[in-house]
Amino acid sequence: MATTPLNASIRRRGLMLVLSSPSGAGKSTIARNLLESDHAFELSISATTRQRRGSEIDGRHYHFASRREFEIMRDNDELLEWAEVHGNFYATPRAPAERALSEGRDMLFDIDWQGAEQLREKMRADIVSIFILPPSMKELKGRLRRRAEDQDDVIDARLKNARVEIEHWRDYDYVVINEDLDVAFASVQAIVAAERLRRDRRPGLFDFVTGLMDEKLD
Repeated sequence: MATTPLNASIRRRGLMLVLSSPSGAGKSTIARNLLESDHAFELSISATTRQRRGSEIDGRHYHFASRREFEIMRDNDELLEWAEVHGNFYATPRAPAERALSEGRDMLFDIDWQGAEQLREKMRADIVSIFILPPSMKELKGRLRRRAEDQDDVIDARLKNARVEIEHWRDYDYVVINEDLDVAFASVQAIVAAERLRRDRRPGLFDFVTGLMDEKLD
């Protein structure tokens, strides 16, 4: 008969896992693998004013919005963070994230350094941040070209912006170099496992320890 692991039965507050990287370094692939293998996570779906790509579905990959719709959400304090990247706006809706954390569910954020910085200002205790680095700039350029989703001028802009983004690696709790995807993914899984066991994220430990101390041995 299957039993529930003890650690799983102890009430805890959810965590906000932030993955950031230059475009093409692998954060989206790692995020997707994590969601597929760890059902305790749910993806924080960003709002954006960027044009939808042919392979993307509104409400699944992003919440696509006009600039006016975005401004209304921002002005009504409905966003935890927002940023302008490559001429488009991106943001994290507030309500789904706060609800998930209070219910003990984990949220995954695939966002850039600007968004991560704003999240830290508002919810620092809930954040676990990981920066994904490419093994080299040459490899990063190759990955962007193999992706075949952007024109050459867009790729050049992303490579230029990558150097700006990489300068913020020191702001993150952990740094993973994505030379081998399997190794990088295993590193992220190890970080998540350790962070879920932190004492300050498990308020249920107070009740557990009280019961442990009151337990009768006769």
